[in-house]
Amino acid sequence: MEKKLLVVLFLSLCCSPRLRGEAAQQWTSATATFYGGSDASGTMGGSCGYGNMYSAGYGTNTTALSSALYGDGASCGACYLVTCDASATRWCKNGTSVTVTATNYCPPNYSESGDAGGWCNPPRRHFDMSQPAWEAIAVYSAGIVPVRYARTPCRRGGGIRFGIAGHDYYELVLVTNVAGSGAVAAAWVKGSGTEWLSMSRSWGENWQSNAYLTGQALSFRVQADDGGVVTAYDVAPANWQFGSTYQSDKQKKNCTELALQ
Repeated sequence: MEKKLLVVLFLSLCCSPRLRGEAAQQWTSATATFYGGSDASGTMGGSCGYGNMYSAGYGTNTTALSSALYGDGASCGACYLVTCDASATRWCKNGTSVTVTATNYCPPNYSESGDAGGWCNPPRRHFDMSQPAWEAIAVYSAGIVPVRYARTPCRRGGGIRFGIAGHDYYELVLVTNVAGSGAVAAAWVKGSGTEWLSMSRSWGENWQSNAYLTGQALSFRVQADDGGVVTAYDVAPANWQFGSTYQSDKQKKNCTELALQ
């Protein structure tokens, strides 16, 4: 009994109300369109910085978010369960839903009104999904449909990845393949000769350090937007190179997974 009480206390401390709310799937209304072509090739790149969605591990089930959801990049990597709202349109594929990862930003179009082309204008909550993801829940010819969505835990294979770009005194670290909450809220780097150094979000999921770390083995720590923290030691060897990506053996877990352990 004492062990169970400790587990409950631990979970209440480590898992934020946001993730506990996700587990209950609290649905919110929004709208959805699609882009990128039938093979989703037009979704490569994007403002989160992931580049090739296949090699980054995100595949074709991705989405761009309107300003109300994107949060200047804070939602990059987050996963959303989306279903077409059949009570409000005849264009749904009934009984279907799709999980998408936020990988891009859908900018406002102030030359159009919010209900006539300016789908991503504030304060609208809008998903501009890859065409394959959108067609999983709605009929192609509809163009735009009302949807309901909920944050949902991301499932990823392997450990968190850290891509290092930049130059001496300027390390730009792209954090990808984060499971659980998926979205990174804070990040740190530690050289073999330094303490933990806080990084700042440069853009999307790229995190910036202005330390001189060349020739040092690198460890990383990330905090997800649900409060969970993952520390990965010695991810990059001392001879790491700019332009390379290093995969850790650590991964973010969600509250449900913790409860089962």
